[in-house]
Amino acid sequence: MSQPVKLAVVTGTRAEYGLLRPVIQNLMACPEAELSVLVTGAHLAPEYGNTVAEIEADGVPVAARIPILAPGESGPLATAGAVERTIHGFVRWFAENRPACVLVLGDRYEIFAVAQAAAFAGVPVAHISGGDVTLGAADDWYRHCITKIAHLHFPSCDESARRVIQMGEQPATVFNVGGLGDENIRTMTLLGLDELSQSIGFDLTRPYGLVTFHPETAGGADPAAQSDALLAAMDGVSAATGLHWLVTKANADAGGLIINEELDRWAAAHPDTVAVRTSLGVVRYLSAMKGAAVVLGNSSSGVVETPTFGVPTVNVGDRQKGRPICENVIGCPADKAAIEAALHKALSPAFRTTARKARSPYNGGNTSEKIVEILLREVRRPGFGAPKTFYEGELPK
Repeated sequence: MSQPVKLAVVTGTRAEYGLLRPVIQNLMACPEAELSVLVTGAHLAPEYGNTVAEIEADGVPVAARIPILAPGESGPLATAGAVERTIHGFVRWFAENRPACVLVLGDRYEIFAVAQAAAFAGVPVAHISGGDVTLGAADDWYRHCITKIAHLHFPSCDESARRVIQMGEQPATVFNVGGLGDENIRTMTLLGLDELSQSIGFDLTRPYGLVTFHPETAGGADPAAQSDALLAAMDGVSAATGLHWLVTKANADAGGLIINEELDRWAAAHPDTVAVRTSLGVVRYLSAMKGAAVVLGNSSSGVVETPTFGVPTVNVGDRQKGRPICENVIGCPADKAAIEAALHKALSPAFRTTARKARSPYNGGNTSEKIVEILLREVRRPGFGAPKTFYEGELPK
């Protein structure tokens, strides 16, 4: 038997780890792979829940912790500082450990910096979820930059796969494997509402909305003004319908701490009807999504994962603009009246019927198994990681 292939997987946020989890588990169980899981970003920050503990609770050995966030920093300079620390820390790790490939997911600034570090160190990159579009977030160009660095691509739907090839990537390196979030929903054992309520410490047997709202990092939107409008709309809907709210905090983007401070103040004023949690973990989060009367906010999960459940969803603002939008999703601007109107529509019996008919474009079957199989095969190919050439042939229909 040949020597195991040395592979690294990087995770920096709770949402990203929730998606990578089945891939990591498959790689851990595979004798052909020697896996190193590298943890960074919000996972290592107390203000974002120290969610590295969730990774370790899953039995995943952490090969390295590379902290990049500086406490108290905010705004563009904080992001730039985190990118600088990411490149410095990961170049050193890659140079010392020389994996055959590093697997990354998505579009965040720290993953963009990890890809740069790998390129500087001469380590090939495999990228999950390239080719998507999110016009309301800086993630859009981070994602496309990662695509141009990566040697291997795992887009999550046909539209994204075509876009990766349109960017000049060789079709032989692009594998449309479906979405990991869709696979999680179809395969994971989820909690019932009684068990979930006990785990969270909040009664979810009453009708509730699940909320995640992040800053819009492109276009100059004010996170405080947007969160004020969101919370005012939620207050109005609760007064009219009695709906309760389960809220997960914003991520480590610039402006996230401002939103989280507002959430804490608002929750303190509504102790009986609102629960705010820094992180739920993937099992509790998907369980809460399944049982929700409505999903609200601007997280990618609201437009990518909710169609599999067919749960009514209100997507606020432009953060996810450009992604495929399914029948279960209502879009609206970050304005109190617009959000409130969209929520009332989403909660109506007629729209619930419409939402149940949604069909996800991200169903790729056993996505995580496909990624592992293709990754191990391609990394072993002679010449893998050689300088890339630009594709100028015919695009797929």
